[in-house]
Amino acid sequence: MISEVKEFKILGDHRGQLVALEANRQIPFEVKRVFYIYGTQPEISRGNHSHYKTKQFLVAVHGSCKVTLDDGVDKEVYDLDRPNLGLFQDALIWGSMHDFSPDCVLMVLANDYYDDKDYIRTYDEFLQEVNR
Repeated sequence: MISEVKEFKILGDHRGQLVALEANRQIPFEVKRVFYIYGTQPEISRGNHSHYKTKQFLVAVHGSCKVTLDDGVDKEVYDLDRPNLGLFQDALIWGSMHDFSPDCVLMVLANDYYDDKDYIRTYDEFLQEVNR
């Protein structure tokens, strides 16, 4: 197994539901960046890259999508279809998000600030890096 889907505790009552995410508790690192993807068409794939150092945690806070993680040997497909599920993506793991529902909002929490030099954008370069 490349990664693991984590189920978060849902808090709530007759007023509605709440899911709390805290750095170094539910999220296994200090969060330095948060972004979200929405308005993606179902046939469009996002991600399709890896990071040298950055670790990420993905949560479909609305709707659903699939995430394929690849360590250069094994590939796993994960369904993010509830807002209380999260998926950890470690550094040096190729990630692709796909099969977005029309209403999907995918939130990504990262342990580092954006740095273009941290991206591995071609699969061949990724394979070379993980096979060193």
